[in-house]
Amino acid sequence: MSLIEVNNLTVGYDNEVVASGISFRVNEGDYLCIVGENGSGKSTLMKTLLHLQKPLSGEIIFGDGMKRGEIGYLPQQTLVQKDFPASVKEIVLSGCQAKCGMRPFYNKEEKALALQNMRRMGIEDLANRSYRDLSGGQQQRVLLARALCAAGKVLLLDEPVAGLDPKVTAEMYERIEKLNKEGVAIIMVSHDIAAAVRYADYILHMGERIFYTTKEKYMESEEGSFFIRMQNKEEQDNV
Repeated sequence: MSLIEVNNLTVGYDNEVVASGISFRVNEGDYLCIVGENGSGKSTLMKTLLHLQKPLSGEIIFGDGMKRGEIGYLPQQTLVQKDFPASVKEIVLSGCQAKCGMRPFYNKEEKALALQNMRRMGIEDLANRSYRDLSGGQQQRVLLARALCAAGKVLLLDEPVAGLDPKVTAEMYERIEKLNKEGVAIIMVSHDIAAAVRYADYILHMGERIFYTTKEKYMESEEGSFFIRMQNKEEQDNV
């Protein structure tokens, strides 16, 4: 059974439709990229998957023992979040909040999980540093470690490399790929079509036409070919 199955979903705000007819599934170890124009509903879909807002219609089915608290989420950062004064250790540990229930403290297992995920992200030596003093790439690794504390099987990533320089971007993609190879299913919103077709197994295209397909078939589609041509042109213009 799929970890997440979405059937004919309509998403939006206050009964105003942003996108409809969304259907896809995510199995263990899948890597799905959600691509498309600005305003096409990508972030709205992410919030709906996280139960931060209700779908207008359709259904989201969690299978294979999946629970809401087992989805790790890496949102787009705001300026306020970048200036958050907590320590790295405190932020990573906060990913375990759902596991605490009514308990007002973190237990030994949760502290061990936070340390394990800091090691996975190569930030163990930053544990006592203030988050606000870190570089953009370091901050993203902290937030990814936090998301891993919440995630059992699925990570939702909303533009995880936005604002990062090319070297740090490549490193972040490599870390995400490594997590995927370890069995974590990835759902990533991205404007980077080249990275999407390089790393993903499946593509969900959001736009005038909404469709879910393999990355190979996406590259052959009219929409995929157009986006790849436009991105290649932008890269050539920036050289």
